[in-house]
Amino acid sequence: MKYPGLFITLEGIDGTGKSTQYRLLVSYLKQRGYVVCATREPGGTRAGEHIRGILLKSSTGQIGAMAELALMYAARAQHLEEVVRPALARGQVVVSDRFNDASMAYQGYGRKLGTQTVRAFDRIVCGTTQPDLTLVLDLSPRTALERAQGRERRRNSRRGRFEAESLAFHERVRQGYLAIAHQDPRRVKVVNAEGPVGKVQAEIRGLVREFLVRRGRGRKGTRD
Repeated sequence: MKYPGLFITLEGIDGTGKSTQYRLLVSYLKQRGYVVCATREPGGTRAGEHIRGILLKSSTGQIGAMAELALMYAARAQHLEEVVRPALARGQVVVSDRFNDASMAYQGYGRKLGTQTVRAFDRIVCGTTQPDLTLVLDLSPRTALERAQGRERRRNSRRGRFEAESLAFHERVRQGYLAIAHQDPRRVKVVNAEGPVGKVQAEIRGLVREFLVRRGRGRKGTRD
């Protein structure tokens, strides 16, 4: 089913500054007059946030890779039903901090479950509801992990399930994201996350503006 709204997702390994860039993009789109549905995964619904808590608070090994993938897609099914599809049907611009590419990168590549396994879940749960534009924030895993660990120290919190993973794991996840971008370059745009927040956001806004104009949803006469 084709919806009148547009679906934008932000992706990247932990520590790329993705959530900060997501918030800045949502604010930018609202300032330009778009009706935005801002959401995240895992989460976005009451059930999804509960699943998020289970996943992020459990330590590695407590939940198996296949169970982890199944939980991600359980949360996604509810997210699609309650939030994403209704917002798209209303013609809104949905902006999500992670979506199904995260499962391909983290579980398919990072956990080594393989692309066919993830695609099987995706066909059943997501079907034709796929992102129109995906922005992948790219950064070396070593730098990203240092950033993520520094963030957790500032918050005085213990490392989450994914931050605690090895450098090799995060490298596999990064390669997964880059493979997705290579396979679908029209939808997926890779953004270098190495620079200052403002510079990264400027590149994101440029890509989003081009996309909106291409889809006939550009705004004229508004300030960036």
